[in-house]
Amino acid sequence: MKILFASAEVDPFAKVGGLADVAASLPARLREMGHDVRVVTPCHASSRAAFESAVLRRPLSVPLPGSPRAAEVATVQGTGGVPVDLVLDGHYFGRERVYGEADDLLRYQFFCRSIVAMLTQEPWIPDILHLNDWHTAPLAYALRNLAWGNPVLRGIASVFTIHNLRDRGPDELNDFLSQGIFYSDAITTVSPSYAREILTKDYGEGLDPLLQLRTESLGGILNGLNYELYNPRDDPHIRAHFDLTCLEERQHNRQALREELGLPEREGPIAAMVTRLTEQKGVDLVLGAITDFVRADAQLVVLGTGDAWLEAELRRLQEEYPGTVHLAARFDEGLARRMYAGSDLFLMPSRFEPCGLGQLIAMRYGSVPVGRRTGGLGDTIVDVREHPDAATGFLFDEFSEHAFAGAFDQAVRTFREPEAFTRLQVNGMSRDYSWRASATHYLDTYRTALRSRGIVPLE
Repeated sequence: MKILFASAEVDPFAKVGGLADVAASLPARLREMGHDVRVVTPCHASSRAAFESAVLRRPLSVPLPGSPRAAEVATVQGTGGVPVDLVLDGHYFGRERVYGEADDLLRYQFFCRSIVAMLTQEPWIPDILHLNDWHTAPLAYALRNLAWGNPVLRGIASVFTIHNLRDRGPDELNDFLSQGIFYSDAITTVSPSYAREILTKDYGEGLDPLLQLRTESLGGILNGLNYELYNPRDDPHIRAHFDLTCLEERQHNRQALREELGLPEREGPIAAMVTRLTEQKGVDLVLGAITDFVRADAQLVVLGTGDAWLEAELRRLQEEYPGTVHLAARFDEGLARRMYAGSDLFLMPSRFEPCGLGQLIAMRYGSVPVGRRTGGLGDTIVDVREHPDAATGFLFDEFSEHAFAGAFDQAVRTFREPEAFTRLQVNGMSRDYSWRASATHYLDTYRTALRSRGIVPLE
């Protein structure tokens, strides 16, 4: 099968969030399974060096209302050897910021037009166009609208993945996301629970009536984790390598994390958050429970940036409770890995969480997650109260400081029982959340999308 994966960000060329990880790892797994996969993404400033060093570069004429605009495409090698087409335009792309520009709507509309130009002007034609979030959603309508006069486009089916329904784009009068929902041949979200949640008023962000129209075409597929990239056996960012055969080595990373952050030795656990500082991520719940950390002799370490008031409150608590609270207000991949490898607990008390990669990485590295039962957190964390023998962490239901404090208290009590806590770590590290199963589900979705267009998929 020939698959074109369209994304606003792709690791390692540009990365803001989890979409970049998916856009790198899922195509790599599909290619490994024998499929012909390409990725197309804008050339942001972070990928300019890769663009300039590319051997294969070609011009692209992008039709616009009025007159066409000249762009250039460079093909570079991505994760797993997947060809990645970087689209560069002198006006819209090549900038430092992937998102947050005043003309984002025009930038990504131009990106969509560039993809249409590639589909109609270049010889490689995919069977599936896999779209991701609002940045590429208009292409679902483009395939339907332009297919009437173009036999090439009539043979392409679209699959649209919603990574976060709340992220609708910068213009409240131009909702690209809705185009993707209405016109795509199949719709996926990044976890089964989130697919069910967005059909409700509480999680549907006002689009639940539209999504209910497409229920038969909507499904949830868990994001996977790149187990080669996130591997405590050989991670270059951590002090001591370990796996299930030498879990005791993990203690060296715990000590190293305290040394790096200047934290004193304590009897309680180290609880980590690697997150955007937003209310969506439940950071406010954690701040409201800070006295519980003090009573438990626990330490809270937070890595991330975001809302100014949350950052200011964390800094205030850091001054009030030195040695208990530590904030690293930045993006730092190396420190993130050391926090996964050195913390005892990993906190994800989210208001909503389409999938979440943090809890998957944490379990891979032996940090036990404490999360709210929403979206992918409920799909991936096995709660100790419900399945004691197979448990991997702690879940709570109500979004409240009280509910979070209850789950955190249980986690602390379990931490003080070394045998029970080690069992949670082993269970989490033993789970398989690689892309193996998820990629197979995507292939099934691609075949369904093709059949909905009356196209017999190639096996």
